[in-house]
Amino acid sequence: MTISYYAATVPVFRQSLNVMQDILKKAEAYASAKDIDAAVLLEARLFPDMRDLIYQVQLAADFAKSVSARLAGVEVPSYPDNETSFAELQARLDKTLAFIGSIGPEQFAGAGSREIVLYPGTAKERRFTSQAYLLHYGMQHFFFHVTIAYAILRHNGVEIGKSDYMGSH
Repeated sequence: MTISYYAATVPVFRQSLNVMQDILKKAEAYASAKDIDAAVLLEARLFPDMRDLIYQVQLAADFAKSVSARLAGVEVPSYPDNETSFAELQARLDKTLAFIGSIGPEQFAGAGSREIVLYPGTAKERRFTSQAYLLHYGMQHFFFHVTIAYAILRHNGVEIGKSDYMGSH
């Protein structure tokens, strides 16, 4: 049995981005109920040298859209990193969900033979087979940022657990 690149990306990303939306709603409600300035949670980080919640959500969305787009052979949309509120983060997730939802399974035809070339923050290129890109780069980064966002909120008292992280299938 083989699994398609579509099945390994879009539905997986959709589930986790929906989870992020749900935990962000819980975080916003928590801040309101506890009379905590939303910025406290949005700018929270697990350790001083790590990035904040806003960044984690931005990067999770970026990896969901870029991995899906590259494997489907479509242009990766660019989003400015200018979110400063829960509502703006939700809008970014909505935009990302709409984008990945617009990519159909048929667009992933030939994904297994694509070479993915990246320039991750440097002029030096990184080349991947599509399988290596998906399994050893894209998914790793995506789930790291989703997990760190969850951990930041849990660490700051938002009442979320494993079932919130897993979401519905």
